[in-house]
Amino acid sequence: MQKKKVVIGLSGGVDSSVAAYVLKEQGYEVIGLFMKNWHDTTGVLKADCPWLDDKFDAQAVAMKLGIPFHMVDLSDHYRKRVVDYMFAEYEKGRTPNPDVLCNREIKFDVFLDKALELGADYVATGHYCRKETIMVDGKEVHRLLAGSDDNKDQSYFLCQLSQKQLSKAMFPIGDIIKPEVRRIANELKLVTAHKKDSQGICFVGKVDLPVFLQQKLEPKQGRVFNIDAHSELFVRDWSKADGDNPTDEDLMELSQPYAFHPKYGKKIGEHNGAHFYTIGQRKGLNIGGFAEPLFIIGTNVDFNQVYTGMGKQHPGLFRKVLRVNADEIHWVREDLKMKVGETRRLKLRIRYRQPLQTGVLHRREAGMFLVFDQPQRGITAGQFASWYDEDELIGSGVIS
Repeated sequence: MQKKKVVIGLSGGVDSSVAAYVLKEQGYEVIGLFMKNWHDTTGVLKADCPWLDDKFDAQAVAMKLGIPFHMVDLSDHYRKRVVDYMFAEYEKGRTPNPDVLCNREIKFDVFLDKALELGADYVATGHYCRKETIMVDGKEVHRLLAGSDDNKDQSYFLCQLSQKQLSKAMFPIGDIIKPEVRRIANELKLVTAHKKDSQGICFVGKVDLPVFLQQKLEPKQGRVFNIDAHSELFVRDWSKADGDNPTDEDLMELSQPYAFHPKYGKKIGEHNGAHFYTIGQRKGLNIGGFAEPLFIIGTNVDFNQVYTGMGKQHPGLFRKVLRVNADEIHWVREDLKMKVGETRRLKLRIRYRQPLQTGVLHRREAGMFLVFDQPQRGITAGQFASWYDEDELIGSGVIS
């Protein structure tokens, strides 16, 4: 019987290295494919994520494991479909998640196409998540499950995948915990065994964000206002969203970001461009003299204003309701899609590594409203909210 062929995205990191080993041990014909997605060093912090070093490490792993090695340059696709999207979102005053886009647009799209050209039956990555295939009404349905390592679960980064993409996906280390992955790599004497995990933007690395964004977005001096924690701005009756049937009007009102205005605060300094800042950010303002640290609680790119609040418990950092526009709702499990008017209690997440939160989803004509049981810190437009049924990620959408 002919072996199934799996192309693994060898990134030059320990996770994909061990994933390749696991696949080989399971009896698959494994091919290593390295993606070159970014080679511009503008704004990239020194010695972070040099693609050439990663390529050499990936090649060394392939040689050690005795598998073929190929490289593909997807940098044009990456710039157009991930980086240009990033610039456009920041320009609008939103904060995108390039890692989610990278998986949807690159790893499980153009990279998948390249893998299929090599004759692959499946494409594999080193993500800490699991896939399970079940039958529903006589059809195969693929479930995207959280990784077994609670500290490394990366299902959130795959929240925009489709059933078609999942049908070709494999996650060989999803049921292994990170220390065990390191142990296996060390035992095999892989060059990546003790290599640090990559950080920052997918395939770009850790960046000085304002410098990186200045490739497309001009610095523009504006004013910083500090908003008092007791401002009337933050008086909202969150209880209106509780229960099974809040009104559309209440959901819409409570899901809106706070309407900041200079009249509510005091000018405390200046900044170089509101689009360089995001809600919850602490560093980068360089304004001192306050009893507690300042956090960004809002921006206005139209008037180029930044608003801060003092202390990590400032009410401007917290909201209990968010909305996903109707045209930006995505279902990993299309068979579990909610109809307009339907309400469902699920587990929710608005960022990677956030413990799953409890709350209620309300599907209305205006979109999907997520009502959390507890106020959430740093709800940010442009980021992805995802929803889970126990440990299965079933849908997601861009926060409006």
